[in-house]
Amino acid sequence: MIHARRTGVAAVVVLAALAGAPGSAQAQPPSVTAASATASDGGLPPGWRVTGEGAQRELVWRSERTVPMGDARVEFHAGDRLLGVPRAAADGRTFRLALDQDTPLEDLRVLSAGRRLDARTGGSGNDGGSDGSGNDGGSDGSGDDGGSDGSDDGGGSGGGGSAAPDAGRLPAQPPANAVDPGKPGPYGTVSGEYDLPPVKLPGFAEPVEMQAVVVAPKGATGKRPLALFLHGRHGTCYKPGGDDVTGDWPCPAGHKAIPSYKGYLRDQKLLASQGYMTVSISANGINGQDGDAEDGGAQARSSLVRRHLAQWADWTAHRGDAPAVVRDAPETDLSRVLLVGHSRGGEGVNRAAMDSLYPAPAAQDGYRGPVSWKIRGTVLIGPTIFGHNPVADVPSMTILPGCDGDVADLQGEVYVDGTRGVSKGSALHSAVYVVGANHNFFNSEWTPGQAEAPADDDFWEDPDSHDRDKVCSTRSRTRLTAGEQQKAGATYTAAAARLFVAGDDRVRPLLDGSNRRAPSADPARVLTHAVGARRTGGFLPDNGVKVTGGRLCAAVDPSATRACLSRKVKGASPHFAWWQSATEAGRSAVALKWSAAGRATKVSPAKPVSLSGATHLALRVIVPPNTSGTKLDVSVTDSAGRRAKLGRVKVDGLPGTARTASYWAREIRVPLTAAGRGGFDLKHVKSLTLTPRSRTGQAWMMDAWGWAPGTPAVTAAALPRVDIGRLRVKEGDSGTRTYRVPVMVSGHGSGKVRFSVPDRDTGRTVDKTVTVRPGASPIDVPVVVRGDTRFGDEERHFLLAKAVRGAVVGSYAGGVTVEDDDPAPVMGLKPVAGRVTEGKKLTWRVTFSAPAEVDVRQVVRVLPVTAGVELSTKDVDPRWLENFGERPSPERPLSQTGVWITVDVRAGRTTADFSVPTVKDRVTEPAESLRLALADWDGEPLPGLESTGTVVDAS
Repeated sequence: MIHARRTGVAAVVVLAALAGAPGSAQAQPPSVTAASATASDGGLPPGWRVTGEGAQRELVWRSERTVPMGDARVEFHAGDRLLGVPRAAADGRTFRLALDQDTPLEDLRVLSAGRRLDARTGGSGNDGGSDGSGNDGGSDGSGDDGGSDGSDDGGGSGGGGSAAPDAGRLPAQPPANAVDPGKPGPYGTVSGEYDLPPVKLPGFAEPVEMQAVVVAPKGATGKRPLALFLHGRHGTCYKPGGDDVTGDWPCPAGHKAIPSYKGYLRDQKLLASQGYMTVSISANGINGQDGDAEDGGAQARSSLVRRHLAQWADWTAHRGDAPAVVRDAPETDLSRVLLVGHSRGGEGVNRAAMDSLYPAPAAQDGYRGPVSWKIRGTVLIGPTIFGHNPVADVPSMTILPGCDGDVADLQGEVYVDGTRGVSKGSALHSAVYVVGANHNFFNSEWTPGQAEAPADDDFWEDPDSHDRDKVCSTRSRTRLTAGEQQKAGATYTAAAARLFVAGDDRVRPLLDGSNRRAPSADPARVLTHAVGARRTGGFLPDNGVKVTGGRLCAAVDPSATRACLSRKVKGASPHFAWWQSATEAGRSAVALKWSAAGRATKVSPAKPVSLSGATHLALRVIVPPNTSGTKLDVSVTDSAGRRAKLGRVKVDGLPGTARTASYWAREIRVPLTAAGRGGFDLKHVKSLTLTPRSRTGQAWMMDAWGWAPGTPAVTAAALPRVDIGRLRVKEGDSGTRTYRVPVMVSGHGSGKVRFSVPDRDTGRTVDKTVTVRPGASPIDVPVVVRGDTRFGDEERHFLLAKAVRGAVVGSYAGGVTVEDDDPAPVMGLKPVAGRVTEGKKLTWRVTFSAPAEVDVRQVVRVLPVTAGVELSTKDVDPRWLENFGERPSPERPLSQTGVWITVDVRAGRTTADFSVPTVKDRVTEPAESLRLALADWDGEPLPGLESTGTVVDAS
C-alpha cells in the first residue's frame, strides 16, 4: 500500500462566530504542517528548496549541522508570518513543511524561540541597525527597598550620541541583601532514588517512567516542606563511548537513558541543608513522545508531577510503604510545596499548579485523584510558555538566562507580564535576568565536563569563525562559567523557597526589583523586576489609554508604524515574545523617542487610578542595550489638575548583541513623598508624565504601579477554566456534515477569554473576546466536512484561547481533525527509460492503482547497487545535484549523498514521471547503475518497490 505524503483540502472552518458575519477560512495552529508558496528553488536562499511542481509543493530546509533536540520549537517563517512547524527527519538536519496554497514566499527564515537557525552564527530574528541612543556611564537606575530620593546623582552625563560600543559592559553590583538564602543551612543531607512502575498518560503510546532522586535533610525534626524539580526537553538516550544522542523512547538496544533528573543535585542539596525535602523527577518518556502533542507536552508533564505528589501523599499516610530515603527522612508537609521546572518543565509545573487549583477535564488528564497538597510557589528556569497561560494566583519566580541559546526569546517573561489584570494581583511574579547565563548549564547533566551523557553549550558559535559574540561567547567577560551559573541558580531558587514557602519577607528585595543582591550568587550580575504583591493602581498600556508626546506601540505587530521594536534593531525583547499571531491584541507598551531634552510623554488611563497606600511609584522601563545614563523626570497629575514632580531616575540598558533578548525592563522607583503635599489626591491619579533629560534617546514603558514593601498572603480566586478539545471525525463517502470545535468551561464564576483562529493566507488571526461561564459553550465554531470516495488528506482545523480577565485557560489549542477514510491506492515503480547512453536522462514512472483527490508526494531513495559499478556524483548533471545541497566533488557514489527525490502524483491522475539527467564524458567506463526505491518519510525503503537503471558509454 502507499506510504506517501498527502496534501489537500478536506474541510472548511466557518468563522461566523468570531468574525460576526458568515465566512470561511482554514485555521493554522502552532503545530500545523501546511504552508504556502509559489517560489522556485532558484529564488530561495542557500539550504532551502521547494520540491514538486504546481500548487502542491513542499518547502525543505537542510541545516549545515545537526539541530539538537531542545525545548523551543523549530518554525518556518516568511517575514513576519508563521508558515508552520516543520517535520524533522531522522537525520536531525532536514526539515520539511507541506505547501498547499499559492502565496509568495519572501524573507524565508528558520526560527526557534526567535533565534535564527538558518544562519551560521544564529541570530535573534532582528538584525542590523542601531542599538539606540544614550551614552556610557551612569548608575544602574534601579531603586532599592527603601526607594530612591529622585535626585540627579550617580555619574554619567546622559547626553546625546550613539550607544556605547562595549557590548560586554557589566551592570554594577547592587548592595547586598540583609539575608543571603544561598548559604547552606544547618543540616547534613542524604540522597537516594526510587523507580516505580511506569504510568500511561493520555495521548502517549509508551508508558512514562516514575523515577526520581531524593535529597533529604539529615537530622531535621517535624514536618518539612517539599521542593519538586522537573527537567526540560532534552535528548532521551545516548550510546556510551560515543556522541550518539537520540530522542527515542524507550531507548534502543545499546543505549542508556540520559539522567536529566540528576542535574539539579546542587540545588537540592542547598535546599535540603535548609530543611526542605527535595525530589527531582525524570520525564524522558514525555520528551520522547511530545512531538505531536498539541500543547508541547505541558498537560502530560503536569500529570506526571501530580502523580509524584500523590505518591508522596500516600507515603506520608503509609510511611512503611515508602522507599528507604523517604522512610528514613523527616515527614513531608505537602501543604507547603514548591515546584521548580526547567524549560518545558517550567511550563509543566505551571500547568501542574493550575490543575491543582482548577481541575483539568478527565479525558485529557493523566491524574484524576484527590489534591492533597498546596502549591505555594513556582520557580521557572528558562521556561517555555506556548499557551501564554500563567497561573495568576500562584507566586512565581522566572529565571531569564541572558545568553539562552535554546529558548532564546526568553518567552518566560510572559509568566510576569501575562498575569497583569487576570485575577486578584496579590501574588508576586518575579523575573530574574541573569547576565551571561545560558540555557543548559542550570542542569549539570546538560553541561560538558559534568554530564554523564554527551552535552554542549546551547549558545553555539561557529568554531571556525573569529567573530565572537561580545556578551555570550565563552571568551567574553560577561559570560558565566558553568559553576558560576549553577551557584546563582541554586541561590535564587532558595530565595524563592524562602519567600514563597517559608514566608520570610526579608528575601523579597532579591526578587521584586528592589535592587539587592545575594552574595552567594557572586560574581553573577542578577537583575530583577516584578508585578503583583503590594503593587496597586497600575498604569497599563492598553486600548483605553491615551498617550501624548509618545505613542502606544504594539508588542508583536510587525508593521513599521505600530511595532514597539523595528526589525532593524539589534536584539529582541522578552516582553514582546511572539504568541500565535503577529498582531496579538492586548500587548502594548508606551514608546518614547526624543532628540532634545524636555519632550514630555503623558500617559492617561481611561479612568483615574489609585495610588493610595503606596510609598513609591514603580515603573518598568526598557532602554536600548549597552546604553547608560538615560534620565527621566517622573510626575503625576490628579483629577483636580494638581501636579506632583516625584523625582528623576536614570536607566541603564543590559549588555546585549543581536543574539540576545536584552531589551528588558529595569524596575525604577520614585517616592510618592511629593504627592503627599499640597492636597494632591492619590486616590484619583489621572495621568503619569515622563520627561527625558538626556539630549537624545529612546525608552519603552511597560507599566507603572503604586508600590509598598511587604508580601501579602495569597488566596486563589474561584475562576472558570476553559479547555479546547480536539474532535476526530471521519470524512465519509458522500454528503456534508457539520461538526463543532469542542470548548469546555468548568470551575466557578465568569471571566473573559480571547478566542482566535489564525488565517493561513495572511498569517493574522480573527479574534473575539467573550464572557465564559461553567456549563455554557462560550463560542460556536462549526466545521463543514464534505465526503467522497477518493483517497485524500487528513485536515486539521484550529481554535486558540487566552485568558484576559477572571479566568484560566488549560488546553489553549484544539479543533477538529478530519480523517480521510478511503483506501490508499496500490503504488508501483517502473522504468520508462531504464537503459540510456551517457548524456541522456534515466526516467521512471510512479504508478497508482486509482486516482487520489489530492496531490500525493512520494520519496524516492538512492540505494547502493548490488552488482557492478554505481553511478557517481560526476556522472549526473551538477545543477540537478545542487537541488539536494550536494556537489560533484569529491566524487562519490550517489547512494552516499543526501539525494532524496520527491515525486508528485497530481490529484485525479495515476502516474507521474521523474528523471535523473546524466552527463557525457570522454572516459571509457563499464556500464554504471542507479538503484532506486520508493521509501517512507523516514527514508526507509518500502519492500518490493525498487528499480535499477543503467548508463552505458556513448561510443
